[in-house]
Amino acid sequence: MSEKRFITEIEPAKEAKDGKPSIGPVYRSVFAKDGFPPPIEGLDSCWDIFRISVERYPNNPMLGQREVVNGKPGKYVWITYKEVYDIVMKVGNSIRSCGVEEGVRCGIYGANCAEWIMSMEACNAHGLFCVPLYDTLGAGAVEFIISHAEVTIAFVEEKKIPELLKTFPNTTKYLRTIVSFGKVTPEQSEEVEKFGLVIYSWDDFLLLGENKHFDLPVKKKSDICTIMYTSGTTGEPKGVMVSNNSIVTLIAGVKRLLESVGEALTVKDVYLSYLPLAHIFDRVIEECFINHGASIGFWRGDVKLLVEDIAELKPTVFCAVPRVLDRIYSGLQQKISSGGFLKNALFNAAYSFKFHYMRKGHKHDEASPICDKVVFSKVKQGLGGNVRLILSGAAPLASHVEAYLRVVACCHVLQGYGLTESCAGTFVSLPNELDMLGTVGPPVPNVDVCLESVPEMGYDARSSTPRGEICIKGETLFSGYFKREDLTKEVLVDGWLHTGDVGEWQPNGSMKIIDRKKNIFKLSQGEYVAVENLENIYGLFPDIDMIWIYGNSFESFLVAVVNPNKQAIEHWAEENGVSGDFDSLCENPKVKEYVLGELTRIGKEKKLKGFEFIKAVHIDPVPFDMDRDLLTPTYKKKRPQLLKYYQGVIDNMYKSAK
Repeated sequence: MSEKRFITEIEPAKEAKDGKPSIGPVYRSVFAKDGFPPPIEGLDSCWDIFRISVERYPNNPMLGQREVVNGKPGKYVWITYKEVYDIVMKVGNSIRSCGVEEGVRCGIYGANCAEWIMSMEACNAHGLFCVPLYDTLGAGAVEFIISHAEVTIAFVEEKKIPELLKTFPNTTKYLRTIVSFGKVTPEQSEEVEKFGLVIYSWDDFLLLGENKHFDLPVKKKSDICTIMYTSGTTGEPKGVMVSNNSIVTLIAGVKRLLESVGEALTVKDVYLSYLPLAHIFDRVIEECFINHGASIGFWRGDVKLLVEDIAELKPTVFCAVPRVLDRIYSGLQQKISSGGFLKNALFNAAYSFKFHYMRKGHKHDEASPICDKVVFSKVKQGLGGNVRLILSGAAPLASHVEAYLRVVACCHVLQGYGLTESCAGTFVSLPNELDMLGTVGPPVPNVDVCLESVPEMGYDARSSTPRGEICIKGETLFSGYFKREDLTKEVLVDGWLHTGDVGEWQPNGSMKIIDRKKNIFKLSQGEYVAVENLENIYGLFPDIDMIWIYGNSFESFLVAVVNPNKQAIEHWAEENGVSGDFDSLCENPKVKEYVLGELTRIGKEKKLKGFEFIKAVHIDPVPFDMDRDLLTPTYKKKRPQLLKYYQGVIDNMYKSAK
């Protein structure tokens, strides 16, 4: 760690004491070496972020959606900051007309749209806790969140109303009012009224508060503004309480960071809103844009049409999860290889030439302006032509995809890391720093970070290559898990958030994520998988003795290695006319098909989520054993050793499954 250009040491390392692990030095961003950025004046709450921008930029276009002309999507149509404010005031008065007071939980359920932001801002204005409801956590999640958070009023996308009604009667104990972002059918009204609730269309709801005026409560920095539910290892989502202070502190840090690298946001910036607002990543990015009086355009909700929406909107900043960037990468690869020998050769030569100069330290726009103009401009145009910043988050981006996009997209490609508990951005790589490839960069300028040794995994935070669990301290941290003080105490120790992720400091001061402390990992679409729980479920299949499930952040699905039960497999083979000895049966595609089919059946029976299904299986006739160091003496699986032993098998499974 001799170079450490981008971080500065705040406290020295501490040795292991009282049975606690040793801790590496505490570092912070070099952009905060003289102290964290001060709070932005007048910004005490999320409501202030919006209110101040309305005062400063009343006529700036704020929210845009594509108009539909004769069934075809047309241009983006915009409403200004002042127009949005006027609607937000109506929404707020209507909410209060329903008897909803400060501190009440308000659910928002549906795809990103202007009404989503307006409902959120109305919550911010009246001191309500905004609770995003989203179903990627599983079918029962919406019901669980409404009941756990005791949601009183819910704003719902029109097409999601049937989903919400499925949670009846269990949620009717708490819910009183439902507001559709669109229309309501007579049948829906009837159904809702049966349970003593009221449901309004958006237009009717806005009329409720007409000619009524409710004073806005005084908001404090410490007030909770949102409870975001995130997947828990035990299956039940956890409600992460995020305060006004977390978000306004993060905004000050992002502002300092972007100004320090010459990429400050301005009123001219345009953002494409398509990552779910129910996740912290998109929520805080949109708050940053609102803070600068910039413009936010919404997609149409279809991933196949995303590129068309980008071309029409022409965003200047594009945030993505690795799966979207993987798709862009694959699409480009396909286009180039189908362009014939000459085009292919020209592209590859231009790529090598520009990459060579970037590696020598040239900025991306100075490495080869000719290649940019002649060869790569089409790629830039494919993203609308104005993108200056691509930010990837939620899961690791493969290094080859990151390197490729840094060269051909003619813009900065940065990778970030954060948790809902740390209010999203905690680390982010920096523009024009090619040696940060494959890392999440240094910390943002409003947190302190240290590594804590994980002796049981062989990670030492004080070694010459420091590795350990990433721990974060700062005002961006969450205020605890809603109604779960026990879980809060587990992860927040002496003000330090223990992330559960294992990192490795790089010589330049950037962080590389290398492991997960517990047996839980993230897939490329950003979903967490609690692997032990799944192995217990799939282990219910009687024809297998043991199963090891594997997934990683660069893949979107799971694969497994199983030890079959010899008698059961031989019995099945006999009944189904499949011949051969036990070893050859384990190689037989028909046996593999049978095993995978049964695992899928169990997955469906147990109502597992799509990403929890196993997509490929390898059958090993030799049981996992201690001789090969695959099991502990108490028959627990040694996951790092299993991965090392089966690496070739794993690679082949992913290849063939694709």
